[in-house]
Amino acid sequence: MSRFNVRKVAVLGAGVMGAQIAAHLVNCKVPVVLFDLPAKEGAKNGIVIRAVDGLKKLKPSPLGVASDAALIGQANYEEHMAQLRDCDLIIEAIAERMDWKLDLYKKIAPFIGPQTIVASNTSGLSITKLSEVLPEELKPRFCGIHFFNPPRYMQLVELINTPTTEPHILDKLEAFVTSALGKGVVRAKDTPNFIANRVGVAGMLSTMKEVENFGLSFDVVDDLTGKKLGRASSGTFRTADVVGLDTMAHVIKTLQDTLTMDTDPFYGSFATPEVLKTLLEMGNLGQKTKAGFFKKVGRDIMRFDLASKQYVPAGEKADEVYTRMLKKPASERLQLLRNAEGAQGQFLWAILRNAFHYAAVHLAEIADNARDVDLCMRWGFGMKQGPFELWQEAGWLTVANMVKEDIDAGKALCNAPLPDWVFKGPVADAGGVHTPQGSWNPTEGKFVPVRSLPVYARQHFPESVLGANAPSANTAGTTLHEDDAIRLWTLDDDKTSPYGSVVIASIKTKMHAIGPDVINGLLQGLALAEESYKGLVIWSNDEMFSAGADLQAMLPAFMMGGVKAIEGAELEMQQAMLKLRYANVPVVSAVRGLALGGGCELAAYSAKRVAAMESYIGLVEVGVGLVPGGGGLAYIARRAAENAASSTSKDLLPFLTDGFTAAAMAKVGTSALESRKLGYLLESDVIVPHKDELLFVAISEAKSMFDAGYRAPHQRQFPVAGRSGLATIKGTLVNMRDGGFISAYDYFIASQIAWVVCGGDVDAGSLVDETYLMTLERKAFGTLLANPKTQERIMGMMSTGKPVRN
Repeated sequence: MSRFNVRKVAVLGAGVMGAQIAAHLVNCKVPVVLFDLPAKEGAKNGIVIRAVDGLKKLKPSPLGVASDAALIGQANYEEHMAQLRDCDLIIEAIAERMDWKLDLYKKIAPFIGPQTIVASNTSGLSITKLSEVLPEELKPRFCGIHFFNPPRYMQLVELINTPTTEPHILDKLEAFVTSALGKGVVRAKDTPNFIANRVGVAGMLSTMKEVENFGLSFDVVDDLTGKKLGRASSGTFRTADVVGLDTMAHVIKTLQDTLTMDTDPFYGSFATPEVLKTLLEMGNLGQKTKAGFFKKVGRDIMRFDLASKQYVPAGEKADEVYTRMLKKPASERLQLLRNAEGAQGQFLWAILRNAFHYAAVHLAEIADNARDVDLCMRWGFGMKQGPFELWQEAGWLTVANMVKEDIDAGKALCNAPLPDWVFKGPVADAGGVHTPQGSWNPTEGKFVPVRSLPVYARQHFPESVLGANAPSANTAGTTLHEDDAIRLWTLDDDKTSPYGSVVIASIKTKMHAIGPDVINGLLQGLALAEESYKGLVIWSNDEMFSAGADLQAMLPAFMMGGVKAIEGAELEMQQAMLKLRYANVPVVSAVRGLALGGGCELAAYSAKRVAAMESYIGLVEVGVGLVPGGGGLAYIARRAAENAASSTSKDLLPFLTDGFTAAAMAKVGTSALESRKLGYLLESDVIVPHKDELLFVAISEAKSMFDAGYRAPHQRQFPVAGRSGLATIKGTLVNMRDGGFISAYDYFIASQIAWVVCGGDVDAGSLVDETYLMTLERKAFGTLLANPKTQERIMGMMSTGKPVRN
C-alpha cells in the first residue's frame, strides 16, 4: 500500500465541528483551508473569519497555541473552489441536513482532484445515500469520517465505508488519522448514528427514562454516573450540556427518523424526553447558551427543575452507600446494585442492564466485533470500560442470566431476547466476547483479531480490551533492574548493533514523584546505557510523566535536620540532572501528560524530548512557596544566554524575561505546542500526535542520535544578566506588589527566582556555569523552605491539593 501523502486538507463548513477539525489539523502541522458560504455582507470570507476568531476564545482550547489560528486558510464556495484541486483530503462538516450535503457535493465534484479522498463528518446520516449524487469515478474515494466533539481532545474517529468505497482508501485514511492526527480509529457499519452515538445516545435516553422512573435529580445522577461509575467526570447531564442539547436532540431525531419498532426493538424508548423538549423550547441549549440542565449563577451551580420550569440550587450528592458499592469488584458490585433497596442503587443496575441488553442485541448490526463497541464507548464517551468489558469482568453467564430474568419479568426497556450466542457456543465457553485470539464477531461466528495495518507497528502498547491479554508495559521486554521506585528494561534487541537497543526507565512512584530512589534508579539506568546500550529513554505508560519532586519524602528529613538535611538531597538531584545532560549516550524523555516541577527539569536536562500533543509542562514550585531546585532556573538562564548569542542583540534581559515570568507565575503549557512556546520544549524536539506512538518515536530518536555519533554538548560558561537585570525585574515586581496583583510573599519568592536566573550579585555579562547557578538555587530553596509561610503553603497543598495564597 502506497502512503497517503497529505499536502493539504480542505474542511467544508466553518461551524462548531468544522472549525475545530481545522484547528486540530493545524495542531498536527497539516496545512488546511476552511470553507463556508460567502457572507451576505462585508468580506466574502466573513463567516470563516468569525469562526477562526472564535477558536481563540473557546475553552478548552481547540488550538495548541491560540496564535496558530492564523495558519488556517480561509475560503468561500463562490470565489475559491479551485483551491480544492490542491487538496488530498476533503472533509465535509456542514450542518446535518441530507439535502444540503447532497447539493454541496454536486457543486464541488468538478473541482475534486483524481486522487483526492472525500469524507463526510456526519454524526449519523447514511454514508451510502450521501454517495449517490457523486460521479462514479469519485464513489470509490468517498467515505464517512466521524470526529467527536471536541476534536482535539476526543480520541475516537469512526470511519464508515459505502458498498463502493475501495478498501485501500479506508486503509490509507485510517493510517493518516491514526498517526498524523493521533486518533483511535474504529470502522463502523453504515447504520443510523454508527456505533458510538447509537449505543451512547441510547444509553443517555435510557438514563433519562430511568431518572424519571426513580425520581432522581440531575445532580445526584451526575454524581452517580461520573467517575464513580468509571465514566466521564461530567456525568450524564453535564456532558449533555457540553455537547449541546440541540446536537443531542438532532442525534435522537436521527434515531427516530431512520429506525422503527421493526428495525430496533428499543424504539419505544427513543422518544424525546419531556425535560429535553422543555429546555429546547426555552432556548436553553447547554453550555453554548450558558443554561441547560445546569446553569451557573455567580459562583453557584443551579439545576433545572421540570415541575416548576425554574433553576434551583444544585450540589446534592449520591448516598455514600452506593459510593462504597461502586468500589467493589465487578461481580460483587453488580449483584449489590441489582439487589439494592434504594432508588439510587436500582437506578444504577437499570442503566447498566439496559446497556448490556442494547449492545448485545445490536452488535451484529452496527459493528464488526465487540471490541469496536467497547473502544467506541471508551474513546467517544469517556468510559473506562465498554459495556462488554464490564459484563465479562463481572462473570459473563451470571450477568447474562440476570439480564434475561429482568427481560422476562418486564423490567427491561423492551422484551427482545438476548442473542443465542450470549448463552451457548464459543462466547459462553470462553466466558466472554474478548479473548487472546480476538473479539467476537457474531456475523462470522468467530473471534476476530485486531486489524493489522503497518501504522500499528508504531504502537508498542496500544489500548486493548479486558480479556485480550495484550502485552503489558509493566512486564514486557527484559527487566534489567526493578524496585518500588523504578523499572529499567529493554524492549527489543537490535542484532545488527553490538550495542543492542536502549534502556527504558519507567518511574513507578505515585504521580511519578521524583525522590532519592528514583534518582538512583535513573543513574543506574544511565550507567547501563553508557556501558552496553544506545541510549536511555524515560517513559511511562500513563497520563503522567512526573508531577515533580517528592515533597512527602522530603519533609521528614527537613523536620529532623532542617534545611541542611534537604540541601544534600537537592544537590544529588542537581548532580543527577547534569549527569543526564552530559552523558555519553543520548537521554530522551518521552513526555505525556503532566511534567511539572522536577518532572519538567528532568525533561529539560535530557538530550532530547519527545512529547505527546497533550503534554502539560511547567515549573510550578512557587505554588508551594519554593523555587525550582533541580536545575530549572539554571536551565532558564542558560537558554536565555544561548538564545541571545544566536541573535544580533547584545541585551540578555529580553531573552530572560519570558523564562523568568513562566517560572515566577508557575505557567504550565496547555499543550506540547504551548510548552514549546514557554521554552520547555525546543524546536528540535519532536511532538507526537498519538500517545501510543510515543515510545516508538523516543526509541527511534535515541537510536538515530547514537548511530549518528552522538556526543554530549561541551560544558560551557555563559553570561548572566547580573545585578542590573535583577534590579529591572524587581522594579516590575514592586509595581505588581504595590498594585495588589501579587502578595508581599509572592514578591519575595519571585525576587528569589530573579536573583538566581540573573546570577546573583554579579556584573551584567559575567560568565558562570550551571554548577554556580545551582548553588544559588539551593540557597534560595533553603531560604524559602525555612520560612513559615512556605511551610504553610506546602502543608496546604498536601492536605487539600489546592495552593495557599499568603
